Amino acid sequence: MFRHGSRQLIGRATTMRWRRPFSTGLPAEPRVDSTFVEAWKKLIPNTEPPKTPFAFMDPRPATPSSIPTKLTVNFVLPYSSELSGKEVDMVIIPATTGQMGVLPGHVATIAELKPGLLSVHEGNDVTKYFVSGGFAFVHANSFADIIAIEAVPLDQIDPNLVQKGLTEFTQKLSTASTDVEKAEAQIGVDVHSALNAALTG
Repeated sequence: MFRHGSRQLIGRATTMRWRRPFSTGLPAEPRVDSTFVEAWKKLIPNTEPPKTPFAFMDPRPATPSSIPTKLTVNFVLPYSSELSGKEVDMVIIPATTGQMGVLPGHVATIAELKPGLLSVHEGNDVTKYFVSGGFAFVHANSFADIIAIEAVPLDQIDPNLVQKGLTEFTQKLSTASTDVEKAEAQIGVDVHSALNAALTG
């Protein structure tokens, strides 16, 4: 009985999810998934429904009717938060498809980050970070969430150490004998080349 009910709930929820229109202009999600709760109560009225992920999420801010003048940025690392709710004019992120500028009103996008320069523009002030990788989530309401594995302010990087590391990994790549050694050396070359380009560019 319970298994049969679970299958009906899952099947119904899956069907409803795919019928929902794909649009960045959708209203903010409610804190409770009312469709799931109603379906649960019809099948298992004597048991309280479990909490779904919606119960633990804040509603998404509504998409404004006009383009805001500022972009709100959250920039986080596994061990710290670099920017939290910071209003800026623009960010330029090192996406795997190339450098991507994000302004207020940017279309909703998810971009994977590659090793490179991330710059935050606020008036005439530009703050630059070197990121090793991660993801950027740009929302239709002019919010951007940037999650990086590692990030270092560009002015804290020693150019001499970068050149030394690039030379070492280039030598390792030329003498590597196994696929693992080649892959490790290639990653080192790529990261140090990106560091060097960020410093010299």
